[in-house]
Amino acid sequence: MLLLGLLLLTAALPGRAPGARAEPSLGLGLGGKFQLSGAKEQNGVQNPQHERVITVASNGTIHSPRFPHAYPRNTVLVWRLVAVQENVWIQLTFDERFGLEDPEDDICKYDFVEVEEPSDGSVLGRWCGSAAAPGKQISKGNQIRIKFVSDEYFPSEPGFCIHYSIVMPVTEAVSPSVLPPSALPLDLLNNAVTAFSTLEDLIRYLEPERWQLDLEDLYRPSWQLLGKAFVFGRKSKVVDLNLLKEEVKLYSCTPRNFSVSIREELKRTDTIFWPGCLLVKRCGGNCACCLHGCSECQCVPSKVTKKYHEVLQLRPKTGVRGLHKSLTDVALEHHEECGCICRGNAGG
Repeated sequence: MLLLGLLLLTAALPGRAPGARAEPSLGLGLGGKFQLSGAKEQNGVQNPQHERVITVASNGTIHSPRFPHAYPRNTVLVWRLVAVQENVWIQLTFDERFGLEDPEDDICKYDFVEVEEPSDGSVLGRWCGSAAAPGKQISKGNQIRIKFVSDEYFPSEPGFCIHYSIVMPVTEAVSPSVLPPSALPLDLLNNAVTAFSTLEDLIRYLEPERWQLDLEDLYRPSWQLLGKAFVFGRKSKVVDLNLLKEEVKLYSCTPRNFSVSIREELKRTDTIFWPGCLLVKRCGGNCACCLHGCSECQCVPSKVTKKYHEVLQLRPKTGVRGLHKSLTDVALEHHEECGCICRGNAGG
């Protein structure tokens, strides 16, 4: 009889069928305090109106119960964070220590933490598992809601911890390119000029009223019909077999392409050039196979030439507002041949 009673008692206890899950059965009482639901409550889904309101005036944290240890089963907790100021946002940053029960079919069905936007009820994200902590979340207004649910099976650790902080809304900064050029300091104007991809757009920005005339003036023939960039460019089309041989050695000391700032290269802080940067050949690479009997070798140029590049030059006019615009040639050093020498030995 005793054995029969035990068998009947065991059969009456709730079991867990494969794949079957019980819903949470912990509710949140009034006044922001969490309490166990009555036995008559079914499913135990938290009523969205029953939540703990936290006034946010500075940084703080919320976390699952017992964090960083395993959280309790049958738990539903809801927090609503409300910033004191109305014109701010709330940012949530998850602690790297994050671990809830794994999803099923990539869906967080059982234990999860969820972030909701109270203004429209949209869910910003629902997370579970322990692969990686969720990324930062930012509210659309001065409120945000967080919900944590665990069912009656398989609590995990460490749970979650969320750091919250107040951030100011991102407003579009006024770009220097939309301000009148005459109102900009030279350094800011240089940054604005660099942003343009065509000469026509640049001249249109500098002179919106007469940009077409300025563009024609730039290309109008003058006493200097051909710039040095054109003349010298045509005279230097000789194949250098030694250079071709060096190019094959990709990791050795060879001339390589480098981008240089024209203003810095020419030390001209009183002038703006467009384009602001150009590619030049400069020595680069290693000298690991240096044949000289010294402790350390360095890659230096053995043949240097100057090449002329045609650019747009902008210079402030003297005594009046405005810019003097002209096409000009700038001479930049190019390293044609390179070699390894002992460091500190300028003569090789």
